Amino acid sequence: MRAAAVQLNSGPDVDANLAAADRHVRAAAADGATLVVLPEKWNVLGTPEHLRAGAEPLDGRAVTWMREAAGELGLDLVGSVAVAEPGEDKLRNVCVHAGPDGSVVATYRKVHMFDVTVDGREYRESAHEEPGDEVVVSRTADGVELGLSVCYDVRFPELYRELAARGARILVVPAAFTLATTRDHWEILVRARAIEDQAFVVAANQIGEAGGGLRSGGRSLIVDPWGLVLATAPDRVGHVVAECDLAALDRVRRELPSLANRRPEVYV
Repeated sequence: MRAAAVQLNSGPDVDANLAAADRHVRAAAADGATLVVLPEKWNVLGTPEHLRAGAEPLDGRAVTWMREAAGELGLDLVGSVAVAEPGEDKLRNVCVHAGPDGSVVATYRKVHMFDVTVDGREYRESAHEEPGDEVVVSRTADGVELGLSVCYDVRFPELYRELAARGARILVVPAAFTLATTRDHWEILVRARAIEDQAFVVAANQIGEAGGGLRSGGRSLIVDPWGLVLATAPDRVGHVVAECDLAALDRVRRELPSLANRRPEVYV
């Protein structure tokens, strides 16, 4: 399978974000990608006020475009969108998997809220977003199991272990990692999740200023089950592609069977 991680500089302008996503997904498809991962909140990114103004229901423009693009280009398209769900006061951060038949294959609502202080700035996602409570594994059109996650989730190895235990062979991480944490933690965390769970990881990060002083660090990655970086995006908008050799994944899991050698009865 040929996978792509698309790196965007999304902001408050929903129309501009849609146009950029369309352009870069088409470029990734032209490079032969059949699995394309967009970054976190690719449809609107910025302050809580920006998110509220740009968020739409799951049947709004953003997900409708994802379904249409995936169907037209014949690929599996994954990305996180800011969603305003009917009847809910807070927004949801939803990872959407659209399939080549034009359907929404699966949705995952981000479980871990980014309530932290980084580089002197306080972030409180829980003040305006509602967390999810479900682990989600979906399948590509070719039957490859995808473990769905979003950004800050990558700091919680227990989520990824559960995804692997449920059969995930490719882990997807749409992200908007801050500039500081991208520089110091991003690659280490992504590679660790790949090594621990013996899975490919396609991690698509935002880059640049998003509005309201929010800055993301880019360096989108595709990592193999041995922890080797197959592709890294340069510090600009664009995409990277890599081959995900699923036979090699099976070989790693067979020869170094750390997943099979787990003893969960001891860990409780």
